[in-house]
Amino acid sequence: MPASLELRDIHKEYGGRQIIKGVSLTVAPSEFLVLVGPSGCGKSTLLRMIAGLEEISSGDLLFDGERVNDWDPARRRIGMVFQSYALYPHMTVAENVGFSLKLAKMPRAERQQRVDDALRTLQLEELHDNKPSQLSGGQRQRVAIGRAIVRNPNAFLFDEPLSNLDASLRIQMRMEISRLHQRLRNTVVYVTHDQVEAMTLADRIVVLEGGVIRQIGAPLDLYERPANRFVAGFIGTPTMAFLQVARCEETSGRLAVKLVGQDEHTPLLELDTVASATRGEGPVTLGIRPEHCRLTAPDGAMLAGTVAMVERLGADTFAFLDLPGAEDTVAVRLGEDASRIAVGDRVGLQFDAEKAHLFDAGGIAVRSPAR
Repeated sequence: MPASLELRDIHKEYGGRQIIKGVSLTVAPSEFLVLVGPSGCGKSTLLRMIAGLEEISSGDLLFDGERVNDWDPARRRIGMVFQSYALYPHMTVAENVGFSLKLAKMPRAERQQRVDDALRTLQLEELHDNKPSQLSGGQRQRVAIGRAIVRNPNAFLFDEPLSNLDASLRIQMRMEISRLHQRLRNTVVYVTHDQVEAMTLADRIVVLEGGVIRQIGAPLDLYERPANRFVAGFIGTPTMAFLQVARCEETSGRLAVKLVGQDEHTPLLELDTVASATRGEGPVTLGIRPEHCRLTAPDGAMLAGTVAMVERLGADTFAFLDLPGAEDTVAVRLGEDASRIAVGDRVGLQFDAEKAHLFDAGGIAVRSPAR
């Protein structure tokens, strides 16, 4: 049966330094939860505490409502798949998959049935007698997953399982992991630094920064309604552009905004808002996604700048602009005009104000676009 997991105020310290700083979350039975964040944010440490491979400094970890802090990994019935395949080179595929069952002294007939079922599920039957050296990277990762499947775990834990694969294999393995979850319906906690992976696979995403949860939600919720600037900048490829606001005035529940670099004769942007953006001290920042921008002639545009780079990806082409008041280059998804844009061109930028995000001085979202 798929397990429910609950983390209550989990902390982890190494030598007096806090790595995980009070994480609380619940994973529903059969849910595919992805932990994502930059390197060093604590996502792998959190996964290892769930597995029982790291001691919890304080807080409670519950499986199906039962506290398991002191349980060893075997008792937790977790199937873990690591970044490295860690296959035994002298064993065949079938022997690698069934080795843990052999150590547990499972009767031979039952062990063989479980191995055959796992190989069939992962489409590895024809590689039954192959050694790891005869397999591709994707096939080796499937063998590692099979080694977890045969134990009939209550939950699968994946620790960046695709990071050693090339781009085409990562896409293929994402599809296979998704199909496997749809078939088995086990609870999954999956760690990755790749936000594309997270957006593709997750029922919900947990975004971590510095050992703290910054937001939890469905992939599109995080993309469309980020709670803060960190999530807004982390989720999305290319990333959201952040533009400095020179003036911000509240009138009748709306905000009138002027951006740094805008001509003094440019009219203010009128925006609905969900909270006061002028409360407190410090600058307000406007965020805009590449798909909500378009290029125009520089005269009369909201902002004018120079094309720094053009990225042609086949179906999509992005122009990256140097603009006054922008914290980095601003990405614009191009349409039919893509072939006419070149590095060094002087262009104007227009965007849909109703699609704009606003963040206060502390980085908290005070406006997200209506759906």
